[in-house]
Parts: sequence; structure tokens; C-alpha cells
Amino acid sequence: MSRKFRPATQLVRGGLSRSHHGETAEALFLTSGFVYDDAEQAEATFKNEVQHYQYSRFGNPTVAMLEERLALLEGAEACKATATGMAAVHAALLSHLKAGDRLVASRALFGSCHWIVSTLLPRYGIESVFVDGADLEQWKGALSQPTAMVLLESPSNPMLEMVDIAAVAKLAHAAGALVVVDNVFATPLLQRPLELGADVVVYSCTKHMDGQGRVLGGAVLGRAQWVNEVLLPFIRNTGPSLSPFNAWVVLKGLETLKLRVDQMCRNAAAVADFLAEREEVSRVLYPFRPDHPQQKLAMAQMSAGGTLVTFDIRGGKDACFRFMNALELVDVSNNLGDSKSLATHPATTTHMRVGAEERARLGIGEGTVRLSVGLEDVADLIEDLAIALDAAAVAQPRAAE
Repeated sequence: MSRKFRPATQLVRGGLSRSHHGETAEALFLTSGFVYDDAEQAEATFKNEVQHYQYSRFGNPTVAMLEERLALLEGAEACKATATGMAAVHAALLSHLKAGDRLVASRALFGSCHWIVSTLLPRYGIESVFVDGADLEQWKGALSQPTAMVLLESPSNPMLEMVDIAAVAKLAHAAGALVVVDNVFATPLLQRPLELGADVVVYSCTKHMDGQGRVLGGAVLGRAQWVNEVLLPFIRNTGPSLSPFNAWVVLKGLETLKLRVDQMCRNAAAVADFLAEREEVSRVLYPFRPDHPQQKLAMAQMSAGGTLVTFDIRGGKDACFRFMNALELVDVSNNLGDSKSLATHPATTTHMRVGAEERARLGIGEGTVRLSVGLEDVADLIEDLAIALDAAAVAQPRAAE
């Protein structure tokens, strides 16, 4: 298409490539390999002298439509899809870093991302340095020496901490670092990291993009030269390829992404306001609420407060579990960004393995709940939460000795 379209249009039309059959929906090319007209074409393909699909681990027409649509939505020059969101993070980091390099990361990362930075990278001789993401002075100190890469997540999982992406990107570039932003919580609709100075953006397409609990997927977006020369060889040869079927499902999910995210944000804001009035709740974190410590930064970087609400229930783990077990409408699940509302207890699930000391530094308590707000009627959600909070406040009698 020659015209530049707005995000809602790109979500429906971007990257559409019809076959000679003229199908309305995106075609699903469920094939592992491709054939050639002759041996000469096969040779020319492997020499990169002609453009022809070789093998679905390298590229596939359905996956290519998803990659182009996401690149158009993000405003990126190029995109490569991966099998999962963690495959996207892993590929972005390991394709670029080598032994002797140095990475600086915000401390508030998803549990598996934290493990890669704290445990995996040092095994390969890569220095990992953590900073508190909201503290620019810590970023300045850590980036006062040459650095190969910066990794951050904003808003963070699960405490919805904001990082000043523009300020950190400026410091990182002065240190020679490539800036990678995990933008899953904000989605490409609410925050534009590349416009704020980031070099690479990573996503779990499993979350809002599919957003209906069906398939796994991931994506890495950035400049064409870096994607083609650094990332692509790593993906082609290590094999974290996205299934064409999963790509097709995500493509269809993207068509309703804006409708879903807009409504989920409205629901989340209302739920956060409700929770803030409950005596059983000691703290509510939602980026656009006036009591969020970084509301001003959130409103400068994001167009809405997002679909996640994090809060602390008085009484610790026991009260928290009573709350979760009393939920009837909201499901207990560690997923997020789904059409269905989902609640998880980070200390015993997503962030269990980062350890109690690190959880304490991140502010994750025994009573912390991460709530991914879905598309249900918000009045029904609030009623369900109210009933569950009532249950949380009632201490269970001790068994007779």
C-alpha cells in the first residue's frame, strides 16, 4: 500500500499479501518446505541471488505477513517473529552479545528474563549489571563505562514500574549500547519505544496480540541492518521459528487488538479505582492513577494506563490465597493480556525463582496480586473482586489440636 495508514487500519490491512486465488482472509501456508522450478533456481536461492522461500524455519509467507504487519504497527524497519516471547528476548540478546561484553538491565524484569540476565549470560562470559529502573542516577553510574546492551521493561512485570526510556536511551547510546525494550505490558498501541530512542523492541505475541489464550509467539523489531545482519543469522541457525499456524492466529487476533486494548484499559482503570477504596487493600499500582509514584512519566510515555493492575492485600499470603480462591469470574492464571481477566500471585509463580531477597528489592510481597483485566462487564468484575476481598478479610479458624 502506498498510503500511510493509522494503527487501527494497519492492524486489519497491514502486510496483507494475497495469493493468486484472491482470498479475503490471510492465507495459511502450513508447509515445512518449498519446491523449486529447477536445480538452478535452488542454487540461486541458496546463494541469495533470487528471492524464493526455502524452508519455514527460514521464512514462510504467513509468518512474513505477520512480521510486516507488526513492523508497520511499530514503525520499525524490520521484524522477525519467534516461537515465544522468551525466544524473542533470548534471540535479541544472544545474537548481539559475546564473551567479554557488558549488559546493563533494569532489575524489574519478568522472571525468565531476570534468569537470562543473572544466570545464563554470565555463563558465557558476559557481564550483567542490574540497576533500579526508576533511578536515573543508577543508570548514569552503570553506563559511565562502555556497554554493549541495555535491557529494560516498562511498565515492569509485575510492579508496573516505569523507566524513562528517552533518558536511558541517551545514556546508553553514549556508552555504545544497543537499547532493547520489552514493551509487552504497554503494547505497540500505548507506547512507542523506538520513537523514544530505543533500538530494539521485543514482544510476547502470546499476550495482547493473540490475546485470547490460544497460541504462543514472539517478535523482535528494529532497524533493517541489525535485524538482517545480526538477528536473522542467529534465528535461522538456532531455530526459534514461529509456526505458520500460530502466525495466522496472531494475525487474526491483531484485527481486534485496538478494540480489546481500549476496553481493557477502561476496565483496568475502573478496577484500580475500586480497589483503592477497599480496606483489605494496602496498595494499588496503576500507571495513570495520581497515587502512582511515576504517574507523570507514565502519562508522558504512554497514551493510556494499560490493562494490568497490581495491588497488595493485607494479611500476606494466607489472605491473598483466600482472595484468589474465592474468585468466581476471574481465573487464577499466570498469563496476561487475555480477553478473560486473570489473577496471579507473583511471589509463588512468575517471580518465585528470583528469590525472596530480590523480590523484596522489587517490592513483590507475599500479599501482592497481579491482575490482568479482561473484557468482562466491569460491574461484574468489581462484584467478583468485592466478594473475594470479603473472603480475604475473614481469617480461617485454626484446626483443633
